[in-house]
Amino acid sequence: MEQTIDHEALESALRRCGATWDASQTHGLLSGRLAIGGKDSEFEWLALVLDGTDMADALRNECEVMLAALFASTLRQLSERLSEFSLLLPDDEDNVETRAAALAHWCEGFLHGLVSADYGDAIKKRLGEEPLADIIKDLLQITRAAEDDEGSDEQIDEAYVELVEYVCVAAQLAYEELASFRRPSDQTCEPASDTLH
Repeated sequence: MEQTIDHEALESALRRCGATWDASQTHGLLSGRLAIGGKDSEFEWLALVLDGTDMADALRNECEVMLAALFASTLRQLSERLSEFSLLLPDDEDNVETRAAALAHWCEGFLHGLVSADYGDAIKKRLGEEPLADIIKDLLQITRAAEDDEGSDEQIDEAYVELVEYVCVAAQLAYEELASFRRPSDQTCEPASDTLH
């Protein structure tokens, strides 16, 4: 049975092991790297998220287990084109400012996952074409929007819900659009393998 990773639990685990990435950034980064690298991106993603943490620390091992489960579930959701794909964000019970900031962090992570790695000129060219260029531009705007939110909590909450839905669809579309850059075996999901030691 697939393990479900909770935002608050992963956030806590990342803080305890000394990671500099938060839970939403981590999932955004993962979704971006999966879009381009598929299953092959697991080791690089783990190394980036856990960079600077103590490899001998039991808290890091706990974090690795959670991250491996997150990798497996996210890869399955994206590769099987499931409507259940969702962003790893705080619960609705959290205030809207906290949730909006987490959405901005998710988008930051996703954009970092798409554009930071050296995947070659062909992918860079593809990222500059539609619809990916528009997705990148829109997500950049969302990262900035959280800094200057204005309006009532109700208005911000409504906008937040719409943005989350848009970002979900955008991430899935990016995954589809970049399918030709991934190995054919990445079109079907296999469980995440070894964690980083």
